[in-house]
Amino acid sequence: MTPTTPGASRRRFLLASAAWGLATPAALAAAAPAHAAPTRTAGRAPTGTPPGTPPPGARARVVRENRVDERITDLTLASPALGEHAAVRLLTPRGWHPRPAHGRCWPTLYLLPEGGGDHLSWTDHHRIQDLASLHDTLVVMPAMPLYGFYTDWWNHGAGGPPRVESFHLREVIPLMERDYGAGPRRAAAGESQGGFGALSYTARHPGLFRAAASYSGFVHPLLHPHAVRAGMTYLGMDWLALWGHPDRQRHLWAAHDPACLTHRYAGVPVYLSCGDGRLGPLDPPDTEPDDHIPGLEDPDNPFPDDVLSPTEAIMREENEALAPLLRAAGARLTTHFHAGTHDPPYWARELRASLPMLLDALHG
Repeated sequence: MTPTTPGASRRRFLLASAAWGLATPAALAAAAPAHAAPTRTAGRAPTGTPPGTPPPGARARVVRENRVDERITDLTLASPALGEHAAVRLLTPRGWHPRPAHGRCWPTLYLLPEGGGDHLSWTDHHRIQDLASLHDTLVVMPAMPLYGFYTDWWNHGAGGPPRVESFHLREVIPLMERDYGAGPRRAAAGESQGGFGALSYTARHPGLFRAAASYSGFVHPLLHPHAVRAGMTYLGMDWLALWGHPDRQRHLWAAHDPACLTHRYAGVPVYLSCGDGRLGPLDPPDTEPDDHIPGLEDPDNPFPDDVLSPTEAIMREENEALAPLLRAAGARLTTHFHAGTHDPPYWARELRASLPMLLDALHG
């Protein structure tokens, strides 16, 4: 689903799903998949290689390629993993060609969108094409189905689409490296739900990404399973189709939760940033509170009165819980915890702050 242009109302959308003024809950529910999908937990992949690259007959296929301008190219893929068409935007480096000669390849930064899945936000709103530091890096920005949570959905044990992790790691990455000049030096970063994706993918597939960054990420879902339930129920989605019940299928939750996988981050540069849900320096004085999401607030731990963004307050608790675990595991951790809401201007700022770390891992 493509978010609308930011309006006067809050441009935030519940947990891990910045909306840029998305549509009403009824419209969002209509856009949600009728059958939420499954999580087939992937095993560890050989270091530095995409996990389980599909055979030729099961590969994603490019059905449309559009050169938007000198540096931006849009692709539409027919994805077996998703069972539908999906988009990928490329920000290309100097000297790039879609079919590189002599096997030339570029260090590649994968930027993952928020829960709305809008792959255009990085260029349309964050203006990453204006960053001179990215002139020698290929940036890949794949879309995601609404509230896809960077997961091959469990779907009550039935499997099937949306297999979001498979789309990104088994379809997009091999395609980029086969036909679009992406190299094996990779880093991942994401905003909101995309921050979860960057960290979860990095831990679940050791060696695939050299560094990871999360901006207001949903980085410890097992700490707030009620928030997953509240957000998906608000959208009219079956929350148990994602990873099942947090008690009965705890192994599925833990298999994706970065806080349960911290031993996989030893030596990996990781950047965590998050606001506290209160008015911050990038929020206008007339900032309104988030919409009320039934079930989001824990009655035993209510939000303070000055919290305008409960979503960001939840993300802050998760990031603060994850940080010491990462340090203890030997991750090369940088944190920036600040005042502010669950809003894109903070993510644009934090992307720029984390770029030296990400690019050092790619080019160093």
